[in-house]
Order: sequence, then structure tokens, then C-alpha cells
Amino acid sequence: MNFLVQFWWVLLLLIIVLTGLVTVSQGTIAVVTMFGKYRRILHPGLNFKIPFVERVYKTISIQNRSVELEFQAVTLDQANVYFKSMLLYSVLNQEEQTIKNVAFKFISDRDLMQALVRTVEGSIRGFVATKKQAEILVLRREIVEFVKDQIDQSLESWGYHLQDLQINDITFDQAIMDSMSKVVASNNLKAAAENEGQALLITKTKAAEAEGNAIMISANAEKEAARLRGQGVALFREEVAKGMTQAAEQMKQANLDTNVILFSMWTEAIKNFAEVGKGNVIFLDGSPEGMENNMRQIMAMVRMKEQKLQG
Repeated sequence: MNFLVQFWWVLLLLIIVLTGLVTVSQGTIAVVTMFGKYRRILHPGLNFKIPFVERVYKTISIQNRSVELEFQAVTLDQANVYFKSMLLYSVLNQEEQTIKNVAFKFISDRDLMQALVRTVEGSIRGFVATKKQAEILVLRREIVEFVKDQIDQSLESWGYHLQDLQINDITFDQAIMDSMSKVVASNNLKAAAENEGQALLITKTKAAEAEGNAIMISANAEKEAARLRGQGVALFREEVAKGMTQAAEQMKQANLDTNVILFSMWTEAIKNFAEVGKGNVIFLDGSPEGMENNMRQIMAMVRMKEQKLQG
């Protein structure tokens, strides 16, 4: 007891020191005021403040924070658009001036949240009011970029930064949604019909090209075959003429009648008619007089052809 009486000041000093110790959690920064005036900031860890004079006014979180938004906007053509989005924001940095702005710009976090939400909603409504409802669904990225450009400066003056704005859902009134579904369905049917028509046209075109190519190939083949047949007939006639000429020369040298050659060809033709006829009826005078008549007709035709060529 005497010890406590003698060293009471040590105990008092210990209490004062312990009272001045402040622990700041990780991810937060403490704002210290003295007699109501801003004094300094305390970083995470164990810190010391002047007992009974300095006090922790507010603890600022420097972690990312998010808030969900649901609101309505009206397009240029007077269509109601309903948005569901998520807002991600955080303290701009850990500098003293930034933390000071965060601590003293708004009375409470509720006031900050209200101002932030209303600013974002106002920016989106202003953008949507200049667009038609048919354009809104494909302008998600443009909406986000527009909002960031509009509110970044205001947020920085408050000490905050907009990390991300995600527009999760965009819907319209049910009547508009039904009409849009009908338009999409009709466009799909139109595209399907056009594709089917193109496919049918391609099929018919390819078939016509194939048929034309087949006809061309067949005609070329027939032309080549006719040419080859003509060459064969010409060669045959040439060889026959050569053979007959040689035979006639030999018979003349032997003082024989050359009509024997014609008689031999005549009988050979009759023989071929009989062997190769395959049952066909051929009226042919096989007598020597008939041979002479046929030969005279052939010779007359040859002379007529020569006269035409000469004339």
C-alpha cells in the first residue's frame, strides 16, 4: 500500500500511455482530430495519440466497395428502360489530402452513397434520353464509358474512384419486349428464306453447269469420234484405191481384163451382205447385168461430182 502511495504517479503515467495507444486494422486508415480540428492520419498497426486531446474522428476503409443499382430511364422515343447494375468504387489513394476529403466531404457514408447512386443514375438517364430504344441493347459499353467520363471528376473531388460499372440487365416494358421478339423472329424467318433461296439457286446453277459440261464433253467426244471415223474411212478408201490400182496395173501387164476386179469386189460385197446382214432384207440384183448397172450408176455419180468441183 505504501508502494502505491509513493509511486502513484507511475501508475497514472502508465494509464495515460495505455489510453493513448490506438490499433488501426489492415485495410483502413484512421483520421485523428484535436479539439474538433483535423490533426493527422494513422496507418494500419499500433499507433499513439495524445490522450484526452486527440481522438479518432473516423476510420476510412481503403478496400473496394460495391453497391447494386436498380432504376428506370426513358429513351428518346418515350420507351421505359429498366436497368440493373453493379457499381464498384474505392478510395482514390492513401495520400493525406485524399483521406481528408473522404473523411470530411460527407456527414456519413449514407450521404455519400446517396450522392454516388444519384450521380450514376442521372448520368445514365441523360445518356439514354438521347437514344432510341432499339439502340440501347447494343450500347452497354458506351453507357459505361459515358458514365465514367461524367462522374470521375466529381468522385475524385470527394476522394473516390469509380473502379467499374457493370450493367447486368436491361429490360423494357412487356409490350415492347413482345414486339422486339416478333421483329427478331420475322428477321430470322426472312434470313432463313433468303438462305434457302440462295441454296436452291446454287444447287440449280451447279446442276445446269454440270449438265452443260456433260453435253460439251459428249459433243467434243462425238466430234472427235466422227473425225477419227472420217480419217479411218479416208484411209480405207486410200488403201483400197492403192490396191485396186496395183491390181489393175498387174492385170494390164498380164493382158487380162480389169473388169475381173470389179466382179471380184461385187461378189465380195454380196458375200458380206449375207454374212453381216443379221436378218435384214436387202433387195440386190446379183446378176452380171445388175453389177454393170450398179457400176454405171456409181461411175455416173463420180463424174457428176467431178463436174461440180470443176464448175
